[in-house]
Amino acid sequence: MLTRRALITRGGASGAGVMFLWPSPAEAETAGPVLAKTRSIPLGGGKIVKGKYVITHPKKGVYRCFSAKCTHQGCTVASVSRGTINCPCHGSKFSASTGAVVNGPAKRPLARKKIKISKGTIRLA
Repeated sequence: MLTRRALITRGGASGAGVMFLWPSPAEAETAGPVLAKTRSIPLGGGKIVKGKYVITHPKKGVYRCFSAKCTHQGCTVASVSRGTINCPCHGSKFSASTGAVVNGPAKRPLARKKIKISKGTIRLA
């Protein structure tokens, strides 16, 4: 069995090459997939992205991201208007700010997703 010291000593030269494969802190900040540009999300509205996410812009400078899967029976939400995220299947409505149920039959809120915004680009965190 190799000790940690032996492993470091023997693998030192090859280990140095691995260090260059790790992302820099700047690259790590932008590592999540791009979802949208902030300019494409209307103030007071939102956008369904890839059928998996819904990004909302409830007030100036504030963006939220939620799962686009309705918690009632799994339909994909279809629109964002008048402050709600709307499911076409059975009429559930969710708050564009919090994802909370505003009108059932859904009983649970939409799952919130963490995002990062940098230079007008919205990415998953």
